[in-house]
Amino acid sequence: MAVLQRERIEGLIDLPREAHAFFETPEKQMQMHLTVRASNNEVLHAEVYVVYHNTSRGPAKGGIRMAPNVSLAETAELAELMTWKTALVTVPFGGGKSGVCLDPLKIDRVTKDTVLREYVHLVGLELTSGAYIPAPDMATGPRDMAIIFGETHIPESVTGKPPRVGGLPGRREATGRGVATATQLACKRFLGRAPGELTVAIQGFGNVGSHAAAFLHGMGARIVAVSDIDGGVHSGDGLDVPELMRAAAAGEGVRSAGKGEEVSNAELLALEADVLIPAATGHVITGENAGGVKARLLVEGANAPTTPEADGVLAGAGVTVVPDILANAGGVIASYVEWRKAKSGSLTDAAETYEVIDSLITNAFGRVAGLTEEKGATMRDAGWALAAAEVAEAMADRGWL
Repeated sequence: MAVLQRERIEGLIDLPREAHAFFETPEKQMQMHLTVRASNNEVLHAEVYVVYHNTSRGPAKGGIRMAPNVSLAETAELAELMTWKTALVTVPFGGGKSGVCLDPLKIDRVTKDTVLREYVHLVGLELTSGAYIPAPDMATGPRDMAIIFGETHIPESVTGKPPRVGGLPGRREATGRGVATATQLACKRFLGRAPGELTVAIQGFGNVGSHAAAFLHGMGARIVAVSDIDGGVHSGDGLDVPELMRAAAAGEGVRSAGKGEEVSNAELLALEADVLIPAATGHVITGENAGGVKARLLVEGANAPTTPEADGVLAGAGVTVVPDILANAGGVIASYVEWRKAKSGSLTDAAETYEVIDSLITNAFGRVAGLTEEKGATMRDAGWALAAAEVAEAMADRGWL
C-alpha cells in the first residue's frame, strides 16, 4: 500500500495530476539472492531487496534493515517514507531502502561481516556511483557501515559509520534528538506546556527510544514508562533514565534496571501519560487498540507505528499525532551532515550535528503545524502534502512533469 494517500492530501495543496503516477510506483526495485559460506558445513542464503522510490531531489537514501521477515513490499514502503521524510526536512536526498531477509540473532559477528561484504558485491555499482547511500536500520549499526566503507573505500558511499572511521559525532543519538526536539515543539504548540511539565511513555528502548528518553529527561520531562522487546517498567514518579541508559548500553533489559511496576508492550500504549512515543517497530497502534491510548500527544519515533485505521480513531479522540516523516527525521538529517562532511573533509562535532537537526526539525514543524491549523488537517496529512509538493516541484524542475 502506498504510504501517501491521494484523497487525504487533496484540498490541502495543489499538485500536478501526473505527479501521482510517480508517487504511487517505485522508481526502481531490485531483488537479489545472497549466498555465503558461513562455515565448512553451512551455506547461508538470503533474499536482498533494494528499492528507490523517488530520486528527483537527490540520490536514494535509506538504511539497511536485516530481519527474518523483511519483504520487498516492506522495503518499498520504507523507501517511500524516506522520500517524504527527506523532502519535508529539505535535505537533498531521495527515498531508498534495503532489506536483507535474514535473522541476525542466528548468525555470529564474523558471518554477519561476510554477509555485508557480499551485499556490497551485489549492489556495488549502486554504492560506488553514489546512486544509493545506505545507513543503519533495524539490526544494523555503525560497525556494519564500517564494513561497507571498507569494501567501497568511498567515505560518502555510506553514512552512520563510527566517528573514528569517517563517521559523525552525534550520529548515533541523532534520531532520538530529533524525536525529543519534535516532542518539545509539539508540547508547546498543542498542549501549551513545556516538557518539564509533562509525563512521557516510550515503547522501545533501542537506539531511538533510549536517546529520546535521555534528551527529554534532560529537558525536565518525567519518563514514567519504557519498554524493550521483553517488556517494560512503569512508575508514576518517574524512572531513573541514566540507570536505564547504562543498562541498555550493557545489553541488559529495562526490567533489570527499572524500579517500578512491570508492564507489557501492549499495556504501555494505554498508560496514563501526556505523551506517548512508539519508538520500537511499525504498525503497533491499530484500529483495535488506538481507542485505549490515553496520551494527548503521540510522537512517532519508529517508522509507520500507526496504521491508517488507528489514525482515524486517534483523530476522533483528539489525540495529536506528530508523524514519523517529521518526528524521526533527525537520523537522515545527521546522515546528510555526515555525507557533506565526507565530501568536503570538514570536521564536525556533536554540538553542530544537534544544531542542524534542531534547526531543520523546527523549520519543518512550523510549516506542518501552520498548514494543520490553516486547513484543519492532521499533522500527518499536512506533512505528506508539504513533502509531496516539494517532490513535485523538484520533478518539474527536472522536466519529469
